[in-house]
Amino acid sequence: MSAKGDIMFNIDEELKKLPDEPGVYIMKDVSGEIIYVGKAISLKKRVRQYFQSSKNNSPKVNAMVSHIHEFEYIIVDNEIEALILEANLIKKHRPKYNILLRDDKQYPYIKITSEKYPRVIKTRTVLKDGGKYFGPYPNAYAVNDTLDIIRNLYTIRSCKINFDKGNKKHRPCLNYYIGRCLGPCMGNVDHDKYMEMIDEIIMFLSGKEDKLIEVIENRMKKASENLDFESAAKYRDQINSLKLILEKQKVVSSNIVDQDVIGMARGIEEVCIQVFFIRSGKIMGREHFIISDTFGEDRKEILSSFIKQFYLGTAYVPKEIYIEEEIDDLEVISRWLSEKRGNKVSIHVPKRGEKSQLMDMVKKNAMDMLNQYGDRLLREKEKNQKSLQGLKNLLDLTSIPNRIEAYDISNISGVYAVGSMVVFEKGSPKKSDYRRFRIRSTSTPDDYKSMKEVISRRFTRGLKEKEMAKDSQIGLEGFSIFPDLVMIDGGKGQVNAALEVLEELNLSIPVCGLVKDDFHKTRGIIYNNEEIHLDKDSLEFKLIYRIQEEAHRFAISYHRSLRGKEMLKSELDHIKGIGKKRKAALLKHFRTVDNIKNASVEELVQVDGMNRKVAEDLYNYFRNNKGR
Repeated sequence: MSAKGDIMFNIDEELKKLPDEPGVYIMKDVSGEIIYVGKAISLKKRVRQYFQSSKNNSPKVNAMVSHIHEFEYIIVDNEIEALILEANLIKKHRPKYNILLRDDKQYPYIKITSEKYPRVIKTRTVLKDGGKYFGPYPNAYAVNDTLDIIRNLYTIRSCKINFDKGNKKHRPCLNYYIGRCLGPCMGNVDHDKYMEMIDEIIMFLSGKEDKLIEVIENRMKKASENLDFESAAKYRDQINSLKLILEKQKVVSSNIVDQDVIGMARGIEEVCIQVFFIRSGKIMGREHFIISDTFGEDRKEILSSFIKQFYLGTAYVPKEIYIEEEIDDLEVISRWLSEKRGNKVSIHVPKRGEKSQLMDMVKKNAMDMLNQYGDRLLREKEKNQKSLQGLKNLLDLTSIPNRIEAYDISNISGVYAVGSMVVFEKGSPKKSDYRRFRIRSTSTPDDYKSMKEVISRRFTRGLKEKEMAKDSQIGLEGFSIFPDLVMIDGGKGQVNAALEVLEELNLSIPVCGLVKDDFHKTRGIIYNNEEIHLDKDSLEFKLIYRIQEEAHRFAISYHRSLRGKEMLKSELDHIKGIGKKRKAALLKHFRTVDNIKNASVEELVQVDGMNRKVAEDLYNYFRNNKGR
């Protein structure tokens, strides 16, 4: 149930209707934009607090409340459901007054498959498919380096042949002939010997290199005793490679349990959060996150928001998490993460000893990263200011164009035509103000008509929002903020189309276009129907080029997503045996169609509602239609 927002929304009346139940509340401004998402054990008590005396509220809460025009709420069964829903809605809508992560990535893992002859592969999706997963790793390079080490040490297969159907012989690949694979495809590989290699790889990935070295040393001694010097030399090389790896790894904990250590450093405008990934007592990797616009929130709130958003997006949760101080939601977050992991997850605040020293190191790294970020940001601001001053002089503008909106149209023969609007403020992208437009006015390729539609929709809505903001006596935001300069990815025709719309709306905003050469590279600016040459080494050119590329990227990504959805619809909907329920189950399990395409029969069978016959049909469909 939710309080439904409309023109007559009465906050006082809707507050009376709030239920005394757990749930999530959604605050909206006068234009209907979601500005805050929160959770509550009691919606009635929590939401009412915002509209009571403002004396004890933080500046952030007071600023947010002044912009609330309406609210909605969703009732859930318990606090954990509320926490998960809150995190998902924040991730989806990125509300202005929530603490937001800039970085939302899926970390790579190393997977040992559950096949008869297992493979060791890189993946970003963790499934309950019987495979063994190791990670997360800080980036793909770390995974690739580790896989290279494994493949140099062990002659395991990398092909995708399905051996679960039997030992049918196949033609060997190049890896067999160069000695990089034992060749299970030939049908004569000792399965026990192969699994012995897999066990050693598991030992290596689990951080037990010392034990592995001991095992290989015993083999080397036996080979020497048997005068098998060729094998002994091979074992010696393996040992040397492993010892080299050990030298590079820093042991920071005597505890072999998987741990994440999270520390924070706070600056004037930004917060840096550092996460160390510790596996089997060794630092496997680290990652930092910069959080801006924290509105003076206390450290506990920032830390709590980070943990919820970070672990919502990660496929793996370690057994232990160490944080620098207690947070309000600690118990419910611990219960949620335990459910996600499948067994108990403990969250600790170290007070003394080894863990406290480790936390100090993590916080020190966070502060160092924050200082580096601040220095880089300062240099960037200075450069951007010079670029904007140069652009002002170049176009003879009355003021520096601190806010630039750039527009681009993308289509293929008029199909799925889209427009993009990207915003640069003071020379840096402001992604919260980016907008996308699905073209409605034409089904044929017509860039002029498409551009007129986008400009008209953007500024018509902007004028309406200005009026609403004036009536409500709230600050300007979103579409109600107009640019100092409009930049069109196109020549005179597109520029004049945009100017025509602005004139009809009685708006006086400078508009320039970007002229390209025969190689589709920017060569100059169209302004006042004249082409202005650009020095490619100038700061102005580099700024314009960045803006143009970003507008193009944003338009193309939207266009591809629309096209991809259509392709996905037709691709899955026309496969025999895949109805609505199975399609939904497959997408829920694998997340993307690419993951479905790359899945083995055994992985497909694991999905709810799938049987082996349908799994095999689906598997064969994608292989028979590969490249179409």
